[in-house]
Amino acid sequence: MEMLRTIARAWKIDDIRKKIIFTLLMLLVFRVGSNIPVPGIDRSILADVFSGDMGLLSLFDLFSGGSFSNFTIFALSITPYVTASIIFQLLAIAIPRLEALAKEGTEGRKKIAQYTRYLTVVLAFVQAIGMSLGLFRQAIPDRSFGTIAVIVLTLSAGTAFLMWLGEQINENGIGNGISLIIFGGIVSRAPSAIHTTWLSYKAGEVGLLSIALFVLFAVFVIVGIVMVTQGQRKIPVQYAKRVVGRKMYGGQSTHIPMKVNQSGVIPIIFGMSLLQFPLTITYFVAGSGFAEFVEKWLSPSGNPGIWIYNIFYVILIMFFTFFYTSVIFNPVDVANNMKSNGGFIPGIRPGRSTIEYLNKVMTRITFVGAVFLSLVAILPAIIQGVSTLNFSFGGTSLLIAVGVGLDTMKQLENQMVMRNYQGFLK
Repeated sequence: MEMLRTIARAWKIDDIRKKIIFTLLMLLVFRVGSNIPVPGIDRSILADVFSGDMGLLSLFDLFSGGSFSNFTIFALSITPYVTASIIFQLLAIAIPRLEALAKEGTEGRKKIAQYTRYLTVVLAFVQAIGMSLGLFRQAIPDRSFGTIAVIVLTLSAGTAFLMWLGEQINENGIGNGISLIIFGGIVSRAPSAIHTTWLSYKAGEVGLLSIALFVLFAVFVIVGIVMVTQGQRKIPVQYAKRVVGRKMYGGQSTHIPMKVNQSGVIPIIFGMSLLQFPLTITYFVAGSGFAEFVEKWLSPSGNPGIWIYNIFYVILIMFFTFFYTSVIFNPVDVANNMKSNGGFIPGIRPGRSTIEYLNKVMTRITFVGAVFLSLVAILPAIIQGVSTLNFSFGGTSLLIAVGVGLDTMKQLENQMVMRNYQGFLK
């Protein structure tokens, strides 16, 4: 209730109200564009192309809010931008020039953002060609150069427009624009899922008790995700007093926040991408011996594939959680920065002992985060085992939706705090 009251107070402030309305209008533009089909497509054939398990393509369809399977102008969604951002995050570790840019502050980040935009357009163009000449080829009756060129340019322009739309939300709205676009695509599936559940209930396929238990379970899981997402370990840091010229600096106490889930949803996406890749290949070679092997042994719908799939899924998530956390949190840099500024952890000697302590804490807290991500990721398998409901309740979509929602509410709270209002996120 406090959250609703804070939103109501925010709505009464003119500039915040304008930002909220602007954000909602931009998301409306996104949803309208998600229903505009690409020219030159046979819709009846398209429905047959996406029948059955789509493998890795289902992840693309999740991020696009169904635009991918419907082949609309936003079919590529914002995934090329997400891919480009991850690529530059990893390259910043391997390439000294990019690492130096990342440490230059605002100007360096602007330069990397510019490179990310260029790579996004290139990736969108390449993916659009692959989709037009490969996956969606059956649904294109006229395969002349002009038709293919129009489709490729339309898809690439759609991604570029969404990238611009996200930046406009960043500048003039509330929240992270790119994240909100993905959030909008995920949430847009909820009404159709609820309608499907209602039809199943009317047909007698699902009981009222099963629906009630499912709703309680969903609320419990969402509360758990919120708690873990917000959870962090605060490592105390004390700065010694020092005199520079005629001024005295330091002497204050602060802390290093180490989040339980520092890597976000990235490990789930990486793990799903690797596991779904063989299933994606079977989508193009249906009926072959390879397809039968994969569907039996490596498919979440196969037997014993469901068990093998989820075991590998958990292993990959654990691995990528530790890997990505080590990428974004470097104990050596943190310890050196503290030492150079006269800071130290109480009871821990600066230097090597601090690095070992930070490594120890990071390893323990990352293990908890990895277990949490693994449990969330295999939620669909658990739900299918205990319920007959056909409801889109994937762990990836839940993590993204909850994370984006919390981040947006924090930004709204910051706007309120700047105006001397009490926030609702304690």
